[in-house]
Amino acid sequence: MANPLAQLSKLGQSPWYDQMTRSLVTDGTLKKMIEEDGLRGLTSNPTIFEKAISGSKDYEEALRGLVGKGAELGEIYDALVVEDIASAADVFLPVYENTKGKDGFVSIEVSPLLAHDTAGTVKEAKRLHSKLARPNVMIKVPATSEGIPAVEELISEGISVNVTLIFSVEVYAQVVEAYLKGLEKRVAKGGAVDKVASVASFFVSRIDSAVDAQLEKIAKAGRPEAGELAGKAAIANAKLAYERFQQLFSGRRWEKLAAAGAQVQRPLWASTGTKNPKYSDVLYIETLIGPDTVNTMPPATYDAFRDHGKAAAAITDDLKGAYQLFDKLKEFGINFTAVTDELTVAGVKSFSESYNNLIAVIERRRHEVAHA
Repeated sequence: MANPLAQLSKLGQSPWYDQMTRSLVTDGTLKKMIEEDGLRGLTSNPTIFEKAISGSKDYEEALRGLVGKGAELGEIYDALVVEDIASAADVFLPVYENTKGKDGFVSIEVSPLLAHDTAGTVKEAKRLHSKLARPNVMIKVPATSEGIPAVEELISEGISVNVTLIFSVEVYAQVVEAYLKGLEKRVAKGGAVDKVASVASFFVSRIDSAVDAQLEKIAKAGRPEAGELAGKAAIANAKLAYERFQQLFSGRRWEKLAAAGAQVQRPLWASTGTKNPKYSDVLYIETLIGPDTVNTMPPATYDAFRDHGKAAAAITDDLKGAYQLFDKLKEFGINFTAVTDELTVAGVKSFSESYNNLIAVIERRRHEVAHA
């Protein structure tokens, strides 16, 4: 039986892995996934690193060396995370080269504590870009009102960006505008744009978690028909985002940039692990397959899709139904803009907490190693 993961690239979608641990590289697992599954990239975030560093022995030797040199907390964090991202990027370099700079990317996130600091985000992104010095590293920047101008600036400087924490089509349109403006600025000053890449990361399952909770309350309050809409908002939202993607990356403005060698900014489906056990464990993979897209899958979802997923183009199916769903949500009094605004705030808060927890974990491990 054909590997469903390996079939995705034939449909124009790149499977990425939403996970990073040092052993993925050191034991050859990552290389094997690239060869056997057609894996095309990898994403990381503070939550992933918190779990990796606190939950494995992979970092003992590196920690001992850094503590022995008297490294400060921030230096230890930087050294551990940068080394992981650099080594993963090296494994993916052949993918990057074979796809002529269109894939094979590894993402590292700017500190979420800078989510509301445009200048701080730009400075830190440039530092990480310079320190990693690899063409296939993307710097992750959140789609906050302060993060979006940073995206424009970084793209204009030729730095590839993964714009994260996108929940609404309206914010997505702002993200695309920042990307296009950044490219236009770069072209205007004579810079090359053919190796400037970007993805726009839509968080999927969190939308259903938030909307389903409201639908459940409405159903219990005497409108049981509301329950029939559960598990549909996130997919409908992604379909509308993809429609906007097709609109924004067409026409005279885009054709001018494409003629200069620019790549489209691909929609990336993130948070694609199914939170509700009643839903299929491959729901947010099978329904979102289409050309010029990325799906970054957490380990359990990745394994589930490889085992029993069905690879078929689906992202443009039933667009009319997607519009109708949002009309129905309005009828039930659900303010979707409020939902997505709250999810953005919660996402920044969650990543900030993970970052602070990670620093605390490093502090604890540093103490343990120093006193061992």
